[in-house]
Amino acid sequence: MARLLVVHHTPSPSMDAMLRAVLDGARAPEIEDVEVVSRAALAATVPDVLAADGYLLGTPANLGYMSGALKHFFDTIYYPCLAETRGRPFGVYLHGDDDVDGALRAIERIATGLDWRLAQPPVTVTGKPTAADIEACWELGAALAAGLMP
Repeated sequence: MARLLVVHHTPSPSMDAMLRAVLDGARAPEIEDVEVVSRAALAATVPDVLAADGYLLGTPANLGYMSGALKHFFDTIYYPCLAETRGRPFGVYLHGDDDVDGALRAIERIATGLDWRLAQPPVTVTGKPTAADIEACWELGAALAAGLMP
């Protein structure tokens, strides 16, 4: 069975709504033979990353950068997972009050260093998430999980 690891920092109601939508999409009944594992960014481990076939990352944009929690995740897993996870698919969703560009660029740089491949366009939300934003998060989760189906 394939495994999708969802690594998130979810400190706000907006991020919680986006996380729930991502997880609902990834766990849609049409998705078969994919285990969805959700871990807070500060709790995700090297074994979690090595055991996964794909990754979905969620973070708020804080002062133009990803959350410290997601940066800590990357600092923890980067070298131990570098050789073993090359070429694996990932996706990302971000929320900010007014800008997420710097946070997205930083995540893309680190993922490039890991040689992960962006499997779906990022979902970026500024301000309160709309129904369309939540739907885009559901679609992101579903698409990443479906891409891992055997």
